[in-house]
Amino acid sequence: MIRGQRSEVRGQKSEVRKLLMKLVCFAVKEEAAPFQKLTGARPECEVLLTGMGRRNADSAIRSALSKSRPELVLTCGFAGGLNPDLAGGTVLFSLDGSVAPTASQSQSASSLEASLIVAGARPCRFHCSDRVACTAEEKRALRKTTSADAVEMESQYICAICREQNILCATVRVVLDTAAEDLPLDFNLLFTPDQKLDYGKLATALLKSPGKLADLLRFQRQTQAAAARLAQVLARCVSELNPQAA
Repeated sequence: MIRGQRSEVRGQKSEVRKLLMKLVCFAVKEEAAPFQKLTGARPECEVLLTGMGRRNADSAIRSALSKSRPELVLTCGFAGGLNPDLAGGTVLFSLDGSVAPTASQSQSASSLEASLIVAGARPCRFHCSDRVACTAEEKRALRKTTSADAVEMESQYICAICREQNILCATVRVVLDTAAEDLPLDFNLLFTPDQKLDYGKLATALLKSPGKLADLLRFQRQTQAAAARLAQVLARCVSELNPQAA
């Protein structure tokens, strides 16, 4: 490599170091794919698929943070609506305020909040559950007992680990199913012990209730639309975040 090329590479690395290094977490590839397609490869932004639920999220985030230390972790994906005023496709966020922030982290948190709002996300309160809330009745009960706006399954645990390591963390989720909607199937019955979808169980459920197939296909389209909306908000937010000093 000639001297001019070395100088150019050093300059590029310096620019990367000036950016806010981000780890963007999703439970499953269906949540992440539209964001990855929109943003492409970004040197300051790594995507992590954690798997669903506490055990998977805990293991994945601890492993990732043992290898590198981002300045910001975003825990993203789908959420079930609990607040009846929230429409499907609404993007919500919550910043973890439990970290004792440095001056740089405070500036980053302020920039992140402003960028999310500009991108179209709304601040809210999340409830983290150990199971999928599949029925409107279950969601009404959660709303009553928690006063939360939406429910999901990983963010509390990811935020807690980031808090241990004093890393800024925020939850950004899109409402997949509204408070009034029942899911087409009870997905809790279709998971493997490590909380992955068991396609054999899914096929059996559809054979027993073939009328559910149309509902499931509609839900799949709903899932794709929600993931695309989340990707738009996240991509705009990531692009608008001001470069921060390392």
